[in-house]
Amino acid sequence: MAVKNIKVRTMAELTAEGKKAEYLFWVGSAGSYDDRAKKISRAFVKILEYCYIDYAVLGEEETDTGDSAKRAGNEFLFQMQAMQNIETMNMYEVKKIITCDPHDYNTIKNEYPELGGNYEITHHTQFINELIKTGKLKVDDKIFTGKTITFHDPCYLGRGNGEYDAPRNVLNSLNGNIVEMHRNKSRALCCGAGGAQMFKEAEKGDMEVFELRTMDAIEVKPDIIATACPFCMTMLTDGVKLKEKEDSIRVLDIAEIIVESLGI
Repeated sequence: MAVKNIKVRTMAELTAEGKKAEYLFWVGSAGSYDDRAKKISRAFVKILEYCYIDYAVLGEEETDTGDSAKRAGNEFLFQMQAMQNIETMNMYEVKKIITCDPHDYNTIKNEYPELGGNYEITHHTQFINELIKTGKLKVDDKIFTGKTITFHDPCYLGRGNGEYDAPRNVLNSLNGNIVEMHRNKSRALCCGAGGAQMFKEAEKGDMEVFELRTMDAIEVKPDIIATACPFCMTMLTDGVKLKEKEDSIRVLDIAEIIVESLGI
């Protein structure tokens, strides 16, 4: 199936037609506004369209989950944003959510319920893994043959929620050479952007965390550093540039890797 001229529907548009979507695709602030992260959102939408998934977005009705506000200590702002989102999603009777952002995944899964937001939320790597397992998505295992790929575990997906297998299962379906950094899974080093660190200047001192993590990846001589978080994407891309490796190492989200394998 060729995926072209995609028109992403909003929940409001479907409601006006008396319809509902099975899934809400929660795009998130990074996926909506950051130019690099927008490419991840577009890639995942291509996968949803390719597999005929019944989904919609909130569009302008979606606001930030409040994750960064909470991590920075502004509980009041977090609750304001959370309550607004919960009210909107409950209005549309949202039951199932998919997101590409582990920070939003963690917040909606673990912190929204106490405010009245109870949803079945899935990270996009989990969703893609399930599509492959059930045969709804068949990747071309020749595109990445011979390519060395290493995966960086996002903190809020891995240590925060115990999901290590889904992204690796997806990558293993590609027939590439999947190699682990020496710090991986529960021992993986943070990219340095969590806890609202993404939005503050680096402190003076020793080597920054993102540089250390990039060095972990470079050690295994990858052709591709695979990520599953827009924050990690930013930090590792900066790290690869800092080490002047951008001509030999690509930093790609797993959704982007799958889209390349499908040629869509």
